Amino acid sequence: MVTIDRARLHRLLKLEEDSFIESHQRSLELTEKAKINMPSGVPMNWMTKWASPYPIFIHKAEGSHLIDVDGHRYVDFCLGDTGAMTGHSPAAAIEAIIDQLRRGITFMCPTEDCIWVGKELSQRFNLPFWQIALSATDANRFAIRIARQITGRKNILVFNWCYHGSVDETLITIENGIPSPRKGNIGPAINPANTTRVIEFNDTDALHKALSPRDIACVLAEPALTNIGIVHPEPSFHDALRTITHETETILIIDETHTICCGPGGYTQAHGLKPDMLTIGKPIASGVPAATYGFNHKVAEMMGKNCAAEDSDTSGVGGTLSGNALSITAMRATLEKILTAEAYKEMIPLAKRFVDGVSSVIKDYKLPWNVTQLGARAEYWFRLEPARNGGEAAAAIDFELDRYMHLFAMNNGILMTPFHNMALMSPSTTEDDIDHHTRIFRKCVENLTGVS
Repeated sequence: MVTIDRARLHRLLKLEEDSFIESHQRSLELTEKAKINMPSGVPMNWMTKWASPYPIFIHKAEGSHLIDVDGHRYVDFCLGDTGAMTGHSPAAAIEAIIDQLRRGITFMCPTEDCIWVGKELSQRFNLPFWQIALSATDANRFAIRIARQITGRKNILVFNWCYHGSVDETLITIENGIPSPRKGNIGPAINPANTTRVIEFNDTDALHKALSPRDIACVLAEPALTNIGIVHPEPSFHDALRTITHETETILIIDETHTICCGPGGYTQAHGLKPDMLTIGKPIASGVPAATYGFNHKVAEMMGKNCAAEDSDTSGVGGTLSGNALSITAMRATLEKILTAEAYKEMIPLAKRFVDGVSSVIKDYKLPWNVTQLGARAEYWFRLEPARNGGEAAAAIDFELDRYMHLFAMNNGILMTPFHNMALMSPSTTEDDIDHHTRIFRKCVENLTGVS
């Protein structure tokens, strides 16, 4: 297996940084102007994590491409880290959104689109009842609160290196065998270990041990880990998860926010999962802020007994803009006309094409890396075999190598997800987009290894 020369990597990274600065002067100018009123010149702190010396400022987006203020065009495999999985500004959604903008944005009253959206969500995810939020983070917070209310238990359980947005209690990892606040977790109200149990994904023995005391309200789980590379569940894992949560009367919440890449009903529909509750956000409204959480009859019945109408505005569940007309209109257009079964029939084979291209380069250069697919999503990781859990995946993180490969791609017209090596396919992505990435990936590896 080939080992990356770190001194060579360092020199190559410096060359790419210099090249970026030379060719992105307008973005530099705007960054400096933005710094006057925005820390680091960005409206949200995670925008500083791009591998470039400063972020690119975007002029416009169309389909699977972005154009920055310096005139550079990029194949966008980041797609808003799933938020733009529909492609940028799809025509069917834009038409509906513009029509609703003219008729009103938010009323604190329902519209007829709610009926269609509720029925469609029920058919896709096999849960009868739904409520609308503005982000998957909020949907997860609300689901956790509801689980605590109806079980009378305070603790929750998540998996090591999980992704559930910015929910305070899920920003926890296992460090030297001890549950601890995740590195970078800013100002946690309390140590999340006080209310959160955290175990490794795919560990059914640890799951049984954690739930046996019956003091955990819910398990909040991605059906496959997606923010620490792609970690697939082992064949029997979800059956065990459902069985053990049933036996211990623990609410099972499945977060489909990233795994909606698996098909119209996400991993849940594709693999026949039967959660008590389900949350999803990001792409379901074509980029308009929207999310939703669903639940079964038993949860609905218990909610009805525990949530009085007179207290519904002070429950900590929902917000003034939750369920607004614009979000629901955008959800209907997206689910009805964009994230359809037909679209996935095109997107998933494109992800396979991406995997095949990357895999061929890894094999040709004898690199100790792997590339994995999850529906319309693909990701390469710097370890020989796919990880079995989050701890194994995290141990293979190589921040400097990540930055070089991302920046090389950016300088050659490709945008990957800044937080990891994820590529997502949209209905607008083409085979030419994939093949361009394969060529650039090969050139990048050639530079790293010095082998042509």
